[in-house]
Amino acid sequence: MRKLLIVLAAALAGACQTAGGQPARPFYTLVNLTDEYVAYYDRTEGVESAARVTAFKAEMDPYFPGFYDTARVQDFISADGYNQLIARSFDDFPELRERFLRTATNFEAMLEPARESFSISFPDLDPLGEVYLLHSVGEMDGGTRSINGRTHLVFGADVMARLYQPGQERAFFHHELFHVYHSQFFEGCEQLWCGLWREGLATHIAHHLNPDATDLELLLTSPRPIRPEIEADRTRAVCAVRARLHSTSNDDVAALFGGNRNLDGLPPRAGYYIGYLAAREAGRTHTPQELAHLSVAEAGPLVEAALASLAECP
Repeated sequence: MRKLLIVLAAALAGACQTAGGQPARPFYTLVNLTDEYVAYYDRTEGVESAARVTAFKAEMDPYFPGFYDTARVQDFISADGYNQLIARSFDDFPELRERFLRTATNFEAMLEPARESFSISFPDLDPLGEVYLLHSVGEMDGGTRSINGRTHLVFGADVMARLYQPGQERAFFHHELFHVYHSQFFEGCEQLWCGLWREGLATHIAHHLNPDATDLELLLTSPRPIRPEIEADRTRAVCAVRARLHSTSNDDVAALFGGNRNLDGLPPRAGYYIGYLAAREAGRTHTPQELAHLSVAEAGPLVEAALASLAECP
């Protein structure tokens, strides 16, 4: 208990002032663009769809330059496909509106307790900087995005509103906060196993911090439940991933981590659950803090050993 109190006291002291006694910068600054989406939607009802999409991208760009640019997502979806997502967001908004506004209004009240509880286990989390809350046109509930050479933490109020009922979001926030924390120690790797480790470890940590969390809260049910399909033939699934561990192909990444594609016989986003199994296996001999601090060179052999223990492949 004394150690915990010391950690909390240190965290509170750091939040109040810098080492030189000057006021510290905020731990994060929320940039909330949900009102801008609602205002644009209301103002442009009845406008022809293609013109409405074009004007939306132009009008929203100054608020978050590059986010709604089709070039940002071109490795995973065509320009026409992305424009269709924006148009569909307008079509779907009347049904989503009430939940979207509730998520936007309550966002900070949901995020702050999750951040505080996360910092008890990981007190050396760096300040988050600007945190964006917006309508992601169906892209994401949350995650980091690299735009114009900078990495941003972004939350999609639209997808959050679809996925989570009030009170179900803490494990999700812990998952995303862990990604930010993990990037302080683990960076510079583009092979598929690195994505497997990042997502699997974030899921494992979210479960560790929320042991009663459901698969929905652990992000393992979208677009359909992942666990039951993997467990129906775990060996086949693990071996399919092991065969691609060192791939840098966007097709392999999209098939294992994207919601619209999959490997034959595996559910979409299978990499999240298989990565979770590998991280859970590694957690038998390492604490969460030790796992989080592993470098790329240290984590690679651990991932391979964990997957080898899960399945014997030809």
